[in-house]
Amino acid sequence: MRLATTGLVGAVVVGRMPPVDLVSVATLLGAAAMAGWVDAVVGGGGLLLLPALLVAAPGVPVATALGTNKLAAIFGTSTAAVTYARRTKLDWAVAGPSAGLAVLTAGLGAVLAGSVPAGAYRPVVLVVLVSVAVFVLTRPRLGVLALPQRRTSARVVAAVAVAGLGIALYDGLIGPGTGTFLVLAFTALVGADFVHASAMAKVVNAGTNLGALVVFAATGHVWWLLGAAMAACNVAGAAVGARMALRRGSGFVRVVLLVVVLALVGRLGYDQWVAG
Repeated sequence: MRLATTGLVGAVVVGRMPPVDLVSVATLLGAAAMAGWVDAVVGGGGLLLLPALLVAAPGVPVATALGTNKLAAIFGTSTAAVTYARRTKLDWAVAGPSAGLAVLTAGLGAVLAGSVPAGAYRPVVLVVLVSVAVFVLTRPRLGVLALPQRRTSARVVAAVAVAGLGIALYDGLIGPGTGTFLVLAFTALVGADFVHASAMAKVVNAGTNLGALVVFAATGHVWWLLGAAMAACNVAGAAVGARMALRRGSGFVRVVLLVVVLALVGRLGYDQWVAG
């Protein structure tokens, strides 16, 4: 597909970065690194990266921004997943099936991306996020310690369905906040502490990113050169974030979780009532 554009958009398509756009590119690389850190700790890196892409390249199709974001994110989430897997025990009975389902379901979401207007999902997501914030704030012990007694067969099946079907579909369609939703699902449904829930979330999130990326790539909605550069920065941020979460524990993850949820509420609220 030939685009008769200049600036960052044209530079990305033909693989060149003109000097005039170095500030925009540097901003995107910095956002990718920070997004990798946030994603590795608790999810929600898309809150940083998607708006940055849309600002740096005004008029870019939403599907292209999502596809380029997925290219960067899959490397970061995979790095975080490997780091967690090496340093802690993963509940593969939950994370494995969830990730397998997520590849297919997120791909379906990516196929549908762009057909759902933003105004149709923002109010629902806002309600869910506010509910999450209230839920975490009113349960100060949630996720601080593991509650293995919650891990029944029925709850495992419920966690796989919620993560691999519902949340994965959301990630393919929209994206931001997926990791946060996964962490809360694993904590509430199977009693994982926040660190182990984050570890499982990274495995599933790698699956959702893969499923969506395949679809976006097949339809030409990925800027490969820019996405590859962002991926390198995302990996660096993810490696640091995963190590910090493991070292500082569930209390640290809980604080970051609340900050990310409140930031997501603020961002979506601004889009809904201020930006229109």
